[in-house]
Amino acid sequence: MPYRKLSLILPAILVVGACTNVGANYQPVIDGPVSPNYNADLAQCQALARSQPTLNSRTAGAAAIGAVGAAGTKAIIDDSASDLGRTAAAGALIGAGASALQNTQNQEVIVRNCMRGRGYNVVG
Repeated sequence: MPYRKLSLILPAILVVGACTNVGANYQPVIDGPVSPNYNADLAQCQALARSQPTLNSRTAGAAAIGAVGAAGTKAIIDDSASDLGRTAAAGALIGAGASALQNTQNQEVIVRNCMRGRGYNVVG
């Protein structure tokens, strides 16, 4: 039984650990010299990226579309209403997750562009 709990918790820990250098926390790879103001510039660019939320109204819309799409597909394929709620919930999670991922990628782009605007040669 403890192995079953570990198998459920371990993927969540790995996902959280993998998210340390993403979104507004992104630290770009700089080619060439960095100025003495690098840390302050990076902090300001990350703060700018944090001003764009990971979860927003588009995330809610994506969750609704995912729920309706998944439930509709299940109803058509199975021709029944069994487990329709669980299917809708799974679709909502997938839709919200996809939207949150897109918003996180947008935050990284904000950090990159901001650092480029401050004169850094950002390569990654």
